[in-house]
Amino acid sequence: MRTSELQWHMRSALEQAEKAYKQDEVPVGALIINDFGDVISVAHNEKEQNHDPVGHAEILAIQRAAKKLGGWRLSGHTLIVTLEPCPMCLAAMVQARVSHCVFGAYDAKGGALSLGFNLNSDSRLNHQFSIMGGIVHWECSNILSRYFKEKRQVYKMKRKA
Repeated sequence: MRTSELQWHMRSALEQAEKAYKQDEVPVGALIINDFGDVISVAHNEKEQNHDPVGHAEILAIQRAAKKLGGWRLSGHTLIVTLEPCPMCLAAMVQARVSHCVFGAYDAKGGALSLGFNLNSDSRLNHQFSIMGGIVHWECSNILSRYFKEKRQVYKMKRKA
């Protein structure tokens, strides 16, 4: 898939991140596309609203795609997400057999790859897939920075009160 197509899809994932932001969720959006570039599912973080520790955008996008397709194997599909996947989400991609993952912002504190958990390329596991990071990085980083900056300001105000 060409970079321009990936950028276009990443902007769709950013629309999902904006929805999360407006719902006071960590603004991460994800979508799954097939090899033809058709969007199969979309999702954003829903941890807070659903009181669900696994309510990450990637997990929800995988679940929705599997339900829509009538099967859990997502071979031939790409997961596009605005933030580098955490170890849990990367492991879910292995289990779902996605073919590719594309992400926007790197996550030095929680991203599986940044932390050295390269589950996508671990030959001890029964599935490997490609990953590409940094697509529309600035926009993906910016929404997260804005969200956490606002959270810190609210926290400081509460501490002063």
